[in-house]
Amino acid sequence: MAAAVATQPHNLPLLVTPETCRARTYIVTGANTGLGLEAARHLVRLGSATVIMAVRDPSSGPRALADIESSTGISGVAQVWELDLSSYASVIAFVKRATEELDRIDAVIENAGVASGERIMKEGHLLTITVNVISTILLGVLLLPKLKESGERFGILPHLVIVTSRVSFDFGEDWMKIKDDPIVNSNLEEMTPKAYPLSKLLEIMAIRHLTGLLPLQQTGVVINLVCPGLCKTDLSRSVPPGLRERIAKQKEQYGRTAEDGSRTLLYGAVAGEESHGCLLESCTIAEYVQIVATFCYYADTLTKEFNTELGNRLGRQEIAEDCLGRYCSGAGND
Repeated sequence: MAAAVATQPHNLPLLVTPETCRARTYIVTGANTGLGLEAARHLVRLGSATVIMAVRDPSSGPRALADIESSTGISGVAQVWELDLSSYASVIAFVKRATEELDRIDAVIENAGVASGERIMKEGHLLTITVNVISTILLGVLLLPKLKESGERFGILPHLVIVTSRVSFDFGEDWMKIKDDPIVNSNLEEMTPKAYPLSKLLEIMAIRHLTGLLPLQQTGVVINLVCPGLCKTDLSRSVPPGLRERIAKQKEQYGRTAEDGSRTLLYGAVAGEESHGCLLESCTIAEYVQIVATFCYYADTLTKEFNTELGNRLGRQEIAEDCLGRYCSGAGND
């Protein structure tokens, strides 16, 4: 990863335009800071009709909203909605609101994530796993029917963009300790300091498998993954001090600005059909490294775990037991 960071390009192209934004509705999670904030700012500035800024802490939203409106001179476009990915109930409430209140959704940019070195448990799993993997996949799957409907009604190519990280490629030999039951085994004590790279690996595996189940010809929705590279944001604020210092030095030497990094997210939201199921880096389609291709052999096991986890926990909220199966079918069928 270090070599890739040291050579990552800067001054990336901005591939969203007034034409790709006009009359369109975008959802950006984690939009109160960093890459999400800058992506939302571009979308507002370029003339989007509606930009939903999904934030965990409602108190941080008004400040971010005021920042965007002040810098763009445009008000009434961005809206702050609460979305706490550490809570399945919050995810479901957000999807219900989006489905009922938004006439269309052109793209969902799932940027929100955490990198915590602490053993904090949410919904029965490490916070990092719940937020970065389970709830991220849940949100995307539940919004797929609305994205599909928007594509059909308005003759557009909707996008679901998952922001991931090349750090997933560093998980390595630890995979053998958890491979038979990765979601459950991610709770092992020894996995706590490795939760972030593990979460990004599981995220990539899940999305690659999901896009295999949901080909573009079936849903009309492009689903892709974006690696924004090392950026000067506060994502690493909760990692152990020693690691945080090393990351800070790398950021100082090689890091992209948050604005530059946001351009990778926006590329994902307008990339062509050929990007479906692909990993995008530096505003181009990248190749998966062999480690991810190898681990994806276990994707069926991972999908079954998602079904069990989400079905069992959300059954009380009237979500079908085979949660992924149900919503994949809903997105894929006419």
